[in-house]
Amino acid sequence: MLAKIRDTEIFFDVDGAALVPDGPRMVDKPTMFAIHGGPGMDHSGYKSSLPPLSDKVQIVYFDHRGQGRSARGAKESYTLENNVEDMEALRQHLGLGKIVLLGGSYGGMVAMSYAIRYPQNVSHLIAAVTSSEGRCLERAKQIVKERGSAEQQEAAKILFDGAFEDEEHMRDTMEALGPIYSQKYDAQAAKERRGRQIVSPDAINFAFGGFLRTYNITAELHKISSPTLVIGARHDWICAPEFSEIIARNIPNSDLRIFENSGHWVAADEHQNFIDVIRGFLTYNS
Repeated sequence: MLAKIRDTEIFFDVDGAALVPDGPRMVDKPTMFAIHGGPGMDHSGYKSSLPPLSDKVQIVYFDHRGQGRSARGAKESYTLENNVEDMEALRQHLGLGKIVLLGGSYGGMVAMSYAIRYPQNVSHLIAAVTSSEGRCLERAKQIVKERGSAEQQEAAKILFDGAFEDEEHMRDTMEALGPIYSQKYDAQAAKERRGRQIVSPDAINFAFGGFLRTYNITAELHKISSPTLVIGARHDWICAPEFSEIIARNIPNSDLRIFENSGHWVAADEHQNFIDVIRGFLTYNS
């Protein structure tokens, strides 16, 4: 489905009903926006990890502008600010009130930025394996030197320079980096994920070669007023766990959980624990 909002078209999909029968009544479930990372990736990875939550929330998946199945445009429009405003326009387009936000990696940056700008529209915030400041990229460069092979260090340089040449180059480069994203890297699962995913070199190059280097919202995190779950991963190389700790220290009413056996792909490395922690957070704070 496409929502024609602002100056673009955003692809979205929905898992689960918002209005469900409960004995003699019809009751509303919360709606959760699943905000994908990258930039330059799409929502498809969430489709294999989040469905168990559909009995608790209605899930709205979507692709950021210029990414996945959403419309392309000038790469200069692929900004974090536009991602935030597109989310607000999509919320209004769907006629929703307060929403649950779940954002992982870059999606967490968008989620936190939205919660800062529109706190009145957020019922719950889940910020997973993310950072509130671009300084995480400098730390990631150190980590890949310590943990990565020569091939992975070269691939990381392409990522950090924003130097992907085309979609095939991006796929091959990210495939080389795959094993340091996960503690349980599965080459076959990665191949299947690659086949499902639509990538956008323009979006990732514009972000890593530009605005992510100066990104910093730490000083504004205190404006977030919703109950917040912060998920970090002990072995995360690109959003190291210390950055989850910074987020949790600066958001009132936040709960920090560090997954000890996960890399950046925490939803794959400790999937059941990931789902259980989110379910418990939503239940306890309902």
